[in-house]
Amino acid sequence: MRRALVTGSCGFIGFYVSKRLLDDGWYVVGIDNMNDYYDVRLKKWRLKELEGYRNFRFLMLDIEDMKGLEDLFSKESFDVVVNLAARAGVRYSIENPFVYLSTNATGTLNLLELCRKYGPDKFILASTSSLYAGQKTPFTEDLPVNTPISPYAASKKAAEVMAYSYHFLYGIDVTVLRYFTVYGPAGRPDMSCFIFIKRIKEGSPIEVFGDGSQERDFTYVEDIADGTVKAIDKRLGYEIINLGNNKPYPLSFAIETIEKLLGKKAKIIYKPFHKADMKATWADIRKAGEILGWSPKTDFEDGLRKTVEWFNENWDWLKEVKV
Repeated sequence: MRRALVTGSCGFIGFYVSKRLLDDGWYVVGIDNMNDYYDVRLKKWRLKELEGYRNFRFLMLDIEDMKGLEDLFSKESFDVVVNLAARAGVRYSIENPFVYLSTNATGTLNLLELCRKYGPDKFILASTSSLYAGQKTPFTEDLPVNTPISPYAASKKAAEVMAYSYHFLYGIDVTVLRYFTVYGPAGRPDMSCFIFIKRIKEGSPIEVFGDGSQERDFTYVEDIADGTVKAIDKRLGYEIINLGNNKPYPLSFAIETIEKLLGKKAKIIYKPFHKADMKATWADIRKAGEILGWSPKTDFEDGLRKTVEWFNENWDWLKEVKV
């Protein structure tokens, strides 16, 4: 049985990647610090789902805890490390930049150093479309990303270049996956789709920064998990690959679609455009198709329908979750 370490296994993407690997017959060790950046009930819900698998083991462990990580690496043998543990969110990174650097950069360094010492030689790093700020769309992986406009993006850039150093020095095979606006059931409550669905459903107003014309390349979480798993078996040296839907939509379209699915009108409060936000994201995914044989399967409207259905099924506890 192949063995994977998935960091951030109770996070949004980490949950889906872990579940996909478990369904494919992997033995998965999941670690997560279960922090309260957002309502921990979501992480507990995901963990409960994963604990239904006999081939899953969970440890409450922070990737900043080098001693705890080394104890794990010295006792387990992994075929791959999938690093999905991160401090996410552009706006909160402006309020608390230190924790972003310590988790996203130093935490990644800890894992790379232990891969050097104990193995494996395959490392998947989750990165972000936020690095493309200021570039022309669609974004290709060869664009210079040297001007991050948030501490979050800067910390992810730091992780990418540190991973390259470990590839160059020690031969670790690194695939960096830049994700584009991931959404879906059991998502993060600081992300727009989750916020819009919950607030429209409960009749609370939603805030839109700008006029709603800004575009996002919304990508369904199961498609993201599929691309992530496909990257595991590819030996590429060091490669950066976009995973996105390749079809951006304005925020206003997302709101209108959610209104139709819920049968309720949104109460919208418009606010000034946030300086650290991007006007548009759009992934060029030709490289993912050529190298991974990957393409997204879920269109935005169908993905929103599935997400709304999950909300309806779990509303008894979701209604208490703060956004």
